Amino acid sequence: MTSSRLPRSHLGLIMLMAAVSIPLQSHAADEVTLAFAGDVMLADLPGETIAAGRDPLAEFADVFDRVDVAVANLECVVSTVGEAVEKPYTFRAHPRVLDVVGRHFGVVSLANNHTGDFGHDAFLEQLTLLEKAGIGRFGGGRDCREARRPLILDRNGLRIGLLGYNDFHPREFEAGPTWPGVAWAVDEQVVADIKAARSEHKADIVIPVLHWGEEYDPANDRQRALARLMIDAGADVVVGGHPHVTQEVEYHQGKLIVYSVGNCVFDGFDPGPSRQGWILRLRVDKLGMVAWDTVPLQIDDEGTPHLDRATESPAGRRGDERLTMRPVRLETP
Repeated sequence: MTSSRLPRSHLGLIMLMAAVSIPLQSHAADEVTLAFAGDVMLADLPGETIAAGRDPLAEFADVFDRVDVAVANLECVVSTVGEAVEKPYTFRAHPRVLDVVGRHFGVVSLANNHTGDFGHDAFLEQLTLLEKAGIGRFGGGRDCREARRPLILDRNGLRIGLLGYNDFHPREFEAGPTWPGVAWAVDEQVVADIKAARSEHKADIVIPVLHWGEEYDPANDRQRALARLMIDAGADVVVGGHPHVTQEVEYHQGKLIVYSVGNCVFDGFDPGPSRQGWILRLRVDKLGMVAWDTVPLQIDDEGTPHLDRATESPAGRRGDERLTMRPVRLETP
């Protein structure tokens, strides 16, 4: 295992009661490329940007277009109903934002601490709106079984299973046997889900996406222990977010762990590390990760990200556990 402390600067779908297969456009018959964006919060100023007819992700359209599937953490509930729960920050976005989401992302994770901000009715409406928009989702569902079920991306015999978990309060947002919500990061359940993704859903590649850690801090012992547990259980790559800053990148058993990719679209932060983030790009085959890199971004006062061409960010390849810091490259790694 190697570790590096990095600067904190940074599809048409039918959702069924079984794993969902999504056809992907792959550049090679035996490989698939993916991009993972951090927190995409489309209420408040980003929502106003969209209402005014502008696209806060326009500068990254080429980055997302160059991969087979792009994934984001949708850090808000998209709905017109419900009442705000009692917590410091609540985010609800108008359904119009899904035009922008669908333009750039084929898939979103719902496993975070804001998709439950306006209660069960709002969460259920969001599920219906995502389905109508043809946007895949994982990490949340109409009950706990659906929330924990992998989303399967299927292309040329290569099956990629995405799992999502929240590990940050309030736990009241967790899905239950008969009520909607997010998948909670219970260790033994996560291990069982990873194993089921391979044994039951026949995934060749399993990627858990975690919402975890303490805001503005480096990766903590809980994150490290859970990440290694997931790798030992069979995960190929672990991708994290939530702390509003980028965190460490490391390898465990030769498998990549990116503890936090930071923010992507988010207003309300002072200039500094919380306005910096990465787009993580992966190239995978049936053996796992082939290569990866990160595209750095800077977020302006309106919460809109801009390509950061001045900052080097980490990259790597299979079989070489060194981390390479390099300037931004827009071609697929």
